[in-house]
Amino acid sequence: MTTPDLTVMGGGVFGLACAWEAARRGARVRLVECDRIGAGPSGGLVGALAPHVPENWNEKKAFQLDSLLMAQGFWDSVETASGLPTGYARLGRLQPLADQAAADRARARSAEAALLWRGRAVWQVVPATGAAWEPASPSGLLVHDSLSARISPRQSGTALAAAIRARGGTVEIGQAKPEGPETLGPEILGPVIWATGLAGLLALGDDLGCVVGAGVKGQALALGLDARDQPQIFADGLHIVPHADGTVAIGSTSETAWLDPQATDAQCEALLAKAMALMPVLAHGRVLEMWAGLRPRARSRAPMLGPWPGRQGHFIANGGFKIGFGMAPKVAQVMVDLALDGRDTIPDSFRVEASL
Repeated sequence: MTTPDLTVMGGGVFGLACAWEAARRGARVRLVECDRIGAGPSGGLVGALAPHVPENWNEKKAFQLDSLLMAQGFWDSVETASGLPTGYARLGRLQPLADQAAADRARARSAEAALLWRGRAVWQVVPATGAAWEPASPSGLLVHDSLSARISPRQSGTALAAAIRARGGTVEIGQAKPEGPETLGPEILGPVIWATGLAGLLALGDDLGCVVGAGVKGQALALGLDARDQPQIFADGLHIVPHADGTVAIGSTSETAWLDPQATDAQCEALLAKAMALMPVLAHGRVLEMWAGLRPRARSRAPMLGPWPGRQGHFIANGGFKIGFGMAPKVAQVMVDLALDGRDTIPDSFRVEASL
């Protein structure tokens, strides 16, 4: 490959999405991953692309909305270029309502969604029907939104890497792990986007002499149960997501203290018990896998995007904590705009400085 127009460090969803966005614009792209595609949380199980509540609107919610509305076209382009499935489908989401007060709040949000979501999706209160694929609802009412979608984290990572290669980009796996810009060899020319997850947050913090983020452990599991055409469920802080491969993902925990970041334990088993109480139909599924890993969370709790302070030509795309797949299409758009064209449309609350 000739000298790349853009180098992307990291084979998680932010790095892959940025590399694909640049490649489909015609740029020469090189992506470098030290371990494997989706080695961190981007290789997990859940894949819930779900919107924030449509109220108290802010730039983070607006950015996520844009990204969710871009998702169909973005993932379609990946599947077309790669010839591989991503598992994307916009099938909506159901949430139970505890009582009449909760139903009243949900109806108020419905009016907000009609305005804020620009007529592209709905948030509405609907009666429970008693169908097997519904969460238990004390009020007999549910919120249905048509914006939520699902994706297979692993299939989409594989498809993104294949799409990049199909457009002439290079994807290098198993390369030595650089600590930061100063450790890159002279062969790295042009702009570099650092999308290296928790290791990247720690390296950035060391470079700047402060804590900019941390890892939060999550645990999830997958059941063998075919509900592929059903909406996802969000209830009592739990995501229940049917996938196209005949599995249902359940997650996830948020742990700030742990002994082994990669180990599953009783907390993962508790997820299943909680999910089955909400959705008895899940008892028909068999546990296929339990997963645990560390997700990068910036101090600002928003994605961390923009120039690496003091490092000309180096940029950060990190901190996707829980919403990385939903944010990825828009993150890729603004990062490639910045790195290749010098056009800066990053929200102020997403900037690296917001986490300092």
